[in-house]
Amino acid sequence: MKCYWFVFCKTDLVLEKTDIGYTIPLSEECPIPLKAWSQVLSIEAMPEGESVKAVNIDMPVTNNPKLEMCGLRASYYKLNTEFYLKAGKCAELLYWNQNTQFCGVCGSPMKLHTEISKRCTNCGKEVWPQLSTAIIVLIHRGEEVLLVRANSFKDNHYGLVAGFVETGETFEEAVHREVMEETGITITNLRYFGSQPWPYPCGVMVGFNADYVAGEIHLQHSELSKGNWFTKDNLPNLPEKLSIARMLIDHWIEENNK
Repeated sequence: MKCYWFVFCKTDLVLEKTDIGYTIPLSEECPIPLKAWSQVLSIEAMPEGESVKAVNIDMPVTNNPKLEMCGLRASYYKLNTEFYLKAGKCAELLYWNQNTQFCGVCGSPMKLHTEISKRCTNCGKEVWPQLSTAIIVLIHRGEEVLLVRANSFKDNHYGLVAGFVETGETFEEAVHREVMEETGITITNLRYFGSQPWPYPCGVMVGFNADYVAGEIHLQHSELSKGNWFTKDNLPNLPEKLSIARMLIDHWIEENNK
């Protein structure tokens, strides 16, 4: 029975080239020869019912003209949304599988129990994939918004204030804390925008809009290198289209153009 094969080498995904673009290989067997020890994960089926398999390989594909290696982020621009989201889920589960080989209680080997759970072969401890939850917020001040440049950015684009939710904290509390810690300003009127899986390597982003109240920008330089207020007519380089940060900014631009 044919199934879609999401084959990864580190963070790169194997794509199949077709006459009209790119897709995920669909075949009975994995399109790449596997090792005896390769562990193939069965993933939730596609909406149309096709089975899904995910597996890691040791070396990138270089000698097959029909196949191409592509970074997971870059695959957003080559695959349809359905395949990109499924690729992200596969990447997260492969990462989880690799990092939960042994029980955290007794140290014994873990064994897959269901598609998304493992059970210790000795003490019976069960584990499930864990998500790192982060908030991200677009702060409005009149016709301006606050954009910041994180130290971790590899190019010269600006993004939004963001950070991980801490234990015992609500999303709203995390937004207020991160904004104060990273910029020194106070905000109000939080408005939920949406959420997004973020498989880099295993997270979910929760997006908000908020309004400026008071304070001068004092950047937390351990996290941010730059930050300023921008209008829609003097925007810096923006985040990639795949990110909820860009979705928040684009939505603000669209609303201001009405």
